[in-house]
Amino acid sequence: MKFSEYLKDKVMVLLFQGLAVIVSFVYLKICGLKPDQLFFIYMVWFMVLVVYMGVEWYRRKKFFDEIFHTLGELKEPYLISEIMPYSYRLEDKLYAQILKFSNKSVVDAVRHLEREQAEYKEFIENWIHEVKLPITAMNLICDNVKNDETRRIKLQLNLLENDVEKALFYARSDRVYQDYFIRQIRLDEVVYEVIERNQMYLRMNQMGIDVEVGEVSVYCDDKWLAFILSQLLINGVKYRRERECRIVIRAMEQEGRTILIVEDNGIGIKASELGRVFQKGFTGTNGRQNRQSTGIGLYLCKKLCRKLDMGIDIQSEEGKYTRVVLGFPDGSEHFGRGYLKKT
Repeated sequence: MKFSEYLKDKVMVLLFQGLAVIVSFVYLKICGLKPDQLFFIYMVWFMVLVVYMGVEWYRRKKFFDEIFHTLGELKEPYLISEIMPYSYRLEDKLYAQILKFSNKSVVDAVRHLEREQAEYKEFIENWIHEVKLPITAMNLICDNVKNDETRRIKLQLNLLENDVEKALFYARSDRVYQDYFIRQIRLDEVVYEVIERNQMYLRMNQMGIDVEVGEVSVYCDDKWLAFILSQLLINGVKYRRERECRIVIRAMEQEGRTILIVEDNGIGIKASELGRVFQKGFTGTNGRQNRQSTGIGLYLCKKLCRKLDMGIDIQSEEGKYTRVVLGFPDGSEHFGRGYLKKT
């Protein structure tokens, strides 16, 4: 709080003091006080007023500086009313009471919304588990009755199952810690499991796969990693070129860390859009041409990687390739966008 701001706030007090000086001067002049006596009286008056306003400004500044300092360190700034410093002023006490009442209303509203959101997420998760049952049953029927028609149905069921999985992971993405288990896993086992799960989708779209992973182990959750890889494979198919479509999956060591690269030779991404592909709902030029795009897949991949302490980076050149690089933590540092070297 600046002193000039304090003076502006005290304009009415200063005007009243000026009026009091004029009235008292007229009265004392009538009473016959000499000029030197009047000068002494008003000098004392002025000095007392300056000292009072200076001390008052300093105390108020210290009071509000302490509040703003505490506010800057709070994780929940709306709780400032609970730890405001004591003030003898009635005005400050009334403001504190108003803040407490207002904050209580906000906290109650937030808790109500949190309960509603938790109930909604619980309903979505239960619905997803229920809808998986008929999908599994239809898959079994297609496996028992194999013909061109059932193969096409099974392909659509696989796509539907992926969308259902996406909805489930999206619902759980804010509380990954409740549903993941970090352990040492073999990358090649997870990669081949994902390819097998999506083999019909890959085959129907004539997408070739090259795997160069080897017996590499990392610390991660295999279920969540499989979901991320599935999204990357599906994206590779969605944005493929017309002929000679291929996806290459390879693992390598870079600066003592393990990275997994998923690269396709598809239509690529515009340079102007590359920085936005992880944003929620962003589909870009390619996505607007492909009605299957929702802008959720890569957003979820980024979010889950952040929760799992993994790094994810994307490199692309329009009309040539798209390369997604997953970095697995080794316990010493965190990965971040732009950290991984281009390969």
